[in-house]
Amino acid sequence: MTDDTAPIIVELVSIADPLPKASAPLGEMQYRSDSWTPQEVRTLRRLFNDDTPMPEIAEALGRGLHGVRDKVCTLGLRRHSTRPWNELEDHELIQTYGQEPAATIAARFGRSCGAVYARAAILGLSEAAAPAWTPWEDAQLRAGFAADIPTAQVALIIGRPHSGVYSRAGKLGIRHASTPRGWTNAEIERAIELVEAGHSYAEIGTILGTEGFPARTKPSLQGLMKRTGQGKGWGRAWMPEEDELLIKAYRDNASLTPLRNRLGRSLFSIRWRAEYLNLRGTHARSKGFRLGPDWSEADEARLRRDYGKIPTPELACQMGRTRAAIFTRANILGLANEGRQRWTSDHLAALRIAHEHGISLTDLAAALGREVDALHKYAAKQGLAFGRRPRRPVPPTLADILNLPEAAKGKGEG
Repeated sequence: MTDDTAPIIVELVSIADPLPKASAPLGEMQYRSDSWTPQEVRTLRRLFNDDTPMPEIAEALGRGLHGVRDKVCTLGLRRHSTRPWNELEDHELIQTYGQEPAATIAARFGRSCGAVYARAAILGLSEAAAPAWTPWEDAQLRAGFAADIPTAQVALIIGRPHSGVYSRAGKLGIRHASTPRGWTNAEIERAIELVEAGHSYAEIGTILGTEGFPARTKPSLQGLMKRTGQGKGWGRAWMPEEDELLIKAYRDNASLTPLRNRLGRSLFSIRWRAEYLNLRGTHARSKGFRLGPDWSEADEARLRRDYGKIPTPELACQMGRTRAAIFTRANILGLANEGRQRWTSDHLAALRIAHEHGISLTDLAAALGREVDALHKYAAKQGLAFGRRPRRPVPPTLADILNLPEAAKGKGEG
């Protein structure tokens, strides 16, 4: 089960609105009856930190709602409110979402950027075009990149798409501390866009190559996504807005993939929360953008019956699926490939003896009755690098290999 108890992060570095530049030489400031007193500012901070609704703060201070909001923004105050949304906020969100950055709306409402996005999705709102970036967003971006915080988490904090973070970073001329060597911000931005669109890593590598980027392998793309934090949730607490959005997705059979991308939730976190909310087993499109067919009970029954008894490539062809899909589903079902030869103590001993005595992988594979490629991978996992070795005129048997230490010992004594 996922431990979703970490607090919601609303900002990485505090930044207040800049003071207006003086248009004339400074002089004595004229007294204004509506100026904020130190006591009012202290009261504002206290009520704001106590998650008091903005209208109630305005009433307590005897000030207008917009004046209180402006002061909150001027002071650079941020919070994650757990209050229910009211009609006034919904109406204003409908009017401003897509026109202003989510970070600006969040500051005005006293909510987190993630809450603003989730509420907008519940109301069916979308961003026609990305609004201009604010100094606060740029400050969070710089701080996150410098502190080596996963960029997916930075995107969630500032309320921007993950790919857009790298687009902005390129314009600011900054580079994330964990960016792999040889990768550019533009290439990472494009790779994330393709991942969010549901393309496989193999497809992404091909697409990047056709678009003028370097050819990338599946392992390199997997490593990149791991570094950026794509698809991770960081164990933070679920917001009421997220619960409502998840319930709506199940009710409308909407894809869960956008929730994972923009809310920064892992697949396991979403599954756990759906089960917690008694939504388990009711979502018709839980696979998101996955292109393969869903697994029926009949498919799983056949997989249980034939896995390990029919060669996997042949079984995949018969079932109309990829080998990866067969392996993945078998792993989920806890199936073991009975046709796969197990490593015995003699085989493990022969592997190490062959490595020490210059036996080639080809000769060793023949002695063990294994595939050379599979043996090479297993040896590498054990930290044994065979390299290129000549084959012996007479291929050794398993017994011959196991007797090599004794034979070498006898020669030494002779």
